[in-house]
Amino acid sequence: MAKYIGPKSKIARRFLDPIFGPDKALDRRAYGPGQHGPNKRRGGKLSEYGIQLKEKQKAKYTYGILEKQFSNMFEKASRMKGITGENLLQMCESRLDNTVFRLGVSPTRSGARQLVSHRHITVNGEVLNIPSYIVKVGDIVGIREKSKSLEVITNALSSNNKKYDWLDWNSSDMSGRMLNVPSREMIPENIKEQLIVELYSK
Repeated sequence: MAKYIGPKSKIARRFLDPIFGPDKALDRRAYGPGQHGPNKRRGGKLSEYGIQLKEKQKAKYTYGILEKQFSNMFEKASRMKGITGENLLQMCESRLDNTVFRLGVSPTRSGARQLVSHRHITVNGEVLNIPSYIVKVGDIVGIREKSKSLEVITNALSSNNKKYDWLDWNSSDMSGRMLNVPSREMIPENIKEQLIVELYSK
């Protein structure tokens, strides 16, 4: 699957949010790229469309999803029962690569995506190499037996101290279970999903 491989710090500075994880560049320069200082701006105030578009781009970069796939996810979210924006974020959170990241098997989403693509991850005991697979309630996401000793995985797990209410991690067999679909309040990402809904509704 195609993925964004450009400069991550520049993107994080655009949104003034460490969407790819802790970023020293953002700490040093807490203003957008190209401004040459915190008090200088280019282009003036963003339009309503510009604000909505920026929020969509932020969500796409956060979860590592390209435009066509993100658009397809929105279409599915809009056909589901409930609130479209919340449905969209729940689908993003339920992706296999994101679930691997949330379980602490990788410190970054891009690293989690690579683990999935390289066949190190299993779902319900079967190797699955599709990062966009939507994990369902009750699914068990584990690490392939011969991959459990990989340094990149053991280091990530030993340094992980984050827990999420919708996931349960079993350290003895190095697997996690999705307990429920996360509500919006459980999702920690700083994304204004209603702006994305308004953009696609134009």
